[in-house]
Amino acid sequence: MALQCGCGGGGGGGIAANLAKAKLSFYADGEDRLSALPDDLLVDILLRLVTTAEAARTSVLARRWRSLWALLPELRFHFGPDGHRIRELLDDPEAADLRRISVTTTEGSGPDSASASAWLPTAARRLAGGLVYHNMVPRSDGVEEAAGRGGGIELPCFEKATTIELRLGFLGLFLPSSGTFARLAELSLYRLQLHGPCELGEVVSWPRCPRLQKLRVCQSLGLDSLSIHSKSLLHIRWRAFVDYGSSQLLPRLSSSSNVHISAPQLESLVWLDLHHPRSVHLGNLEQLGLLGSYFLVYGQHDNREPNHHSLRLLQRFQVLNTLVLWLIFQKDIDGFVDGYEYLMGDITMLPQVTALHLNVFNQGHASGASCFHMIRMCTGLQRLKLNLYADTNLKAQSVCPFGCVCDQPTEWKTEKLTLTRLEEVVIIDMKGTDHEITLLKRFNCAVNLKRFRLMYGSSTTSKANEVHRKLLSFAMPETNVTLEELQG
Repeated sequence: MALQCGCGGGGGGGIAANLAKAKLSFYADGEDRLSALPDDLLVDILLRLVTTAEAARTSVLARRWRSLWALLPELRFHFGPDGHRIRELLDDPEAADLRRISVTTTEGSGPDSASASAWLPTAARRLAGGLVYHNMVPRSDGVEEAAGRGGGIELPCFEKATTIELRLGFLGLFLPSSGTFARLAELSLYRLQLHGPCELGEVVSWPRCPRLQKLRVCQSLGLDSLSIHSKSLLHIRWRAFVDYGSSQLLPRLSSSSNVHISAPQLESLVWLDLHHPRSVHLGNLEQLGLLGSYFLVYGQHDNREPNHHSLRLLQRFQVLNTLVLWLIFQKDIDGFVDGYEYLMGDITMLPQVTALHLNVFNQGHASGASCFHMIRMCTGLQRLKLNLYADTNLKAQSVCPFGCVCDQPTEWKTEKLTLTRLEEVVIIDMKGTDHEITLLKRFNCAVNLKRFRLMYGSSTTSKANEVHRKLLSFAMPETNVTLEELQG
């Protein structure tokens, strides 16, 4: 059975061959000591293989190994068998509960695309842990193309699952109209189309999700109406953007959308969508400690509405522990686009915060002015994290085109910051451009700054060392400047 499992996954043959070589060494004195190990230890060895297919291929080693892979508490199928074959491998009425199921496919669009519907009911019966289903499609596929796709996946009720993560490449998803997700603590939905008749709010609300604590909904369609009433929700992350930096970067909710969220225990809310007071009602948020929102840094004069919506949300709070902001530069803000201007001047006040996280999607443009503008309003700041995301689809610009609007305004380069309480600064993926170094120098006013952490990926070591040397040249002696490699 294992040899016909067809689960796919590269590299498994090599791993199985290595195990076979190991067995030969154990057989050298005529005794198979490897197969004599207890089941739990052998299962732990198989769990270190990448996919279930690789574990199944170890069945060729000896009779002792033929059924060991069926004891695995985790099953992983990556670009492997069709949905019916996965169902057969899961469908063992005597098998124990699984603590994790991970499936990666490349489903197409159309009425025959949802083979996941074949194995999900069986998975719902056996799973007592986490489900990850990732349908990989080209990221270039936009919302407009996705909206016309047919087909869909029927999600059964997972009564014992603790986490569910679905990344569907804008395939359709039909939610169950009955049943309870009794143990579900985390639900993450990415790039999908929700279809009726059951709505998302009905599923994630009490009593159908009595233990749900984290809800993430990102780039998903079919959510013009949402009503959530939960006694357990602690964290909500709602991202409507199709793609950061897209020239068509617009939130998905309209003024006619109807959103009601009642979650009195909510501790963090990241809301990357419109916040119109007539259509978005967030209820009592007295326990909220972290708030996330976004701003468009440059744009045309008549494109200020998204920023005004974000301001309405921020103005609900006078004091927060942590504020997380996305500063977004659209791709077409070069100096040759008429009517583009700096949009951040409308932001004159932020909540009092002790921690500020700035996520900057600047498309290679200068971001010093916008970052400085946000930081100087947080005079009680103790911790600052600045994440300068690199766009892997865009060749980084060392110098913007002449006259690019991103170098405006320029007054910030000579202004001082008042950050007497700032103790720690973390900067991720700094490129070392002139405007970034100018921003770093502004922190010399932070007399209590104890630690400055520069974090980089392993592929940018030379650039990291260069920025580190520059920072050491003007940092205060009492500030500990460290260079660290990003993990994961």
